[in-house]
Amino acid sequence: METAPVAESLSFIDLFVHADWVVKSVMILLALGSLWSWAIIIDKSLKLSKLNKEAAGFEAELSSGRALEDIAAKHGTQPSAPFPKLLVAVTSAWSDYKGKTISATQGDLLVAQIDRELNHVIATEADAMEDGLSLLAVVATASPFVGLFGTVWGIMNAFSAIASQGDTNLATVAPAISEALFATAIGLGAAIPAYIAYNLFNAKVARFSGRLEGFADELMVSVTRRLGDKLGGAR
Repeated sequence: METAPVAESLSFIDLFVHADWVVKSVMILLALGSLWSWAIIIDKSLKLSKLNKEAAGFEAELSSGRALEDIAAKHGTQPSAPFPKLLVAVTSAWSDYKGKTISATQGDLLVAQIDRELNHVIATEADAMEDGLSLLAVVATASPFVGLFGTVWGIMNAFSAIASQGDTNLATVAPAISEALFATAIGLGAAIPAYIAYNLFNAKVARFSGRLEGFADELMVSVTRRLGDKLGGAR
């Protein structure tokens, strides 16, 4: 007959409502951290999926055999996708010397200029892809400790209840202990998805950055080959 009230008092909602204000603050903070991390996870998943889809489409364009200048012109002077940005940076720099005689010194300057622009594009895109990952790392590393603080505080409340009532009955300490363990559970619930997502996204960003660097290297090879042909023809 007495089990029903105890079960009701240990429900998640009742645990939160009747929790000490410190434990309740910890629960709210962890819940907000979890929502925050899930918002980043969803946003980052959608953005990386879009980037990979755009990259696959662009690579299909390159394999079609069309001239690089034609592909770059199709994407305009200020494309939003990373791969077209690299191509446009190269074709824009090369267009300034198209049809002109280039000396060896000018060729070296052109190669250095293109290399700087490509590196700048790659660094900018990598920073954009990594945006938000540091927040996931904070949630993943801090949540267990915040939850542990709530646990310790709840256990202290349990001992305080024992001391004030002089009773070690389970009904005396169960609410405070349950609140403490609930705070721990929320902390782990916030930390585990954030930790998994942080490592997963880090690997995806590194892989995509590697694709960008590989394409930039191919563009540099194309530039040096064209430059060599131009300098050879000038002799």
